[in-house]
Amino acid sequence: MHTWHRHPPLRKTVNIRERAWTATAAVLIALVPVVDLCVPSGIHLAHALILPVAMAAVFLGPRRATLTAGFAVLALVAAAAEGMSLTSENVLLQLGCLVGLSALLVVISRLLERRRHDLAGLRRVSEAVLRPLPQRAGPVSIASAYRAADIGTPVGGDLYAVARTADSTRLLIGDVRGKGSGSVGDTELVLGAFRAAAHRQSPLPELVASLEGSVRWGMNEHWDATRAAESAERFVTAAIIEIPDEEPYVHVVSCGHLPPLLFHQGAVIPLDTVEPAPPLGLGALAEGGYTPTTFAFAPGDRLLLYTDGVTEARNGKGTFYPLLERAAAWAHHHPGSLVETLTADLRAHATTGLNDDMAVVALQRDELPARDLAEGLIAVR
Repeated sequence: MHTWHRHPPLRKTVNIRERAWTATAAVLIALVPVVDLCVPSGIHLAHALILPVAMAAVFLGPRRATLTAGFAVLALVAAAAEGMSLTSENVLLQLGCLVGLSALLVVISRLLERRRHDLAGLRRVSEAVLRPLPQRAGPVSIASAYRAADIGTPVGGDLYAVARTADSTRLLIGDVRGKGSGSVGDTELVLGAFRAAAHRQSPLPELVASLEGSVRWGMNEHWDATRAAESAERFVTAAIIEIPDEEPYVHVVSCGHLPPLLFHQGAVIPLDTVEPAPPLGLGALAEGGYTPTTFAFAPGDRLLLYTDGVTEARNGKGTFYPLLERAAAWAHHHPGSLVETLTADLRAHATTGLNDDMAVVALQRDELPARDLAEGLIAVR
């Protein structure tokens, strides 16, 4: 499960690993001529020289693999010279096989290095798209976890972002149709539209309408007529919430997304909006615009937002993950503990592996001016 946290310096870790693999390869090459002196003349260890070349090809890159192959050839020549069999057919065959296999491994190593370079570039671009959420925004504490479906890719089709206005915190969580690296472009489009508009003081319905316009234009009008059918199937489910700094409420607009869970006084309650809207990109189907539903959200209350990568995770019997049932036991967890517990429990449930993008965000209202404290119903129109 991928979560956002600080790592030790990557370059230092890589250097230590490279030195370890280099030392291992050097020791293996040096051992062959030495051990060859101690075994009967009919036993040859030349075939073992391909092992350090293979290790260098996988872990050290094509340049060091080439150098390692050169030293391996020299080690084979030295071992044969010690046994006075340098020109024998057996040694010449071993030498030819070593050179041929080494050349093949160097080519493979070059391809692997190119693949690693491409993935590193994708990772840099992806991490610029999906920025880590802050631990705090106004009076709200935040914790999050994220996992892309494609191994080695930091961002897929799930997304989240937070923005501050002068008097509120706004948060978006969404799920682009599709998964993995193929959805990164649409993820970037949605996040860019949210970041451009969310900090403004415009009401929440206007923010969602702006997102709808940006998504529909970006996803559909950029596609030519030959791909009209495909573009018509592109959309984003999303939940957009606003938490006022000085009011004990949360305003929610759901665009075809899963309902947030409210943790309130030991109970866990799905926040089903009264007038849900179609997913972003399908706004032409909406009637009457975007109407937020208001729920009580007092100090100490928590919200859990998530994508279907959580609820559709299956165990070995094909049973979906029972989020609402499990969440009842975590009613008093703070956001960080809630996210950690959920992700660990999800991994334990999905014994066959997690095959979809997954995003989780937990929020907690930490403070509120005393004059604004009020008891309220769970849903307030």
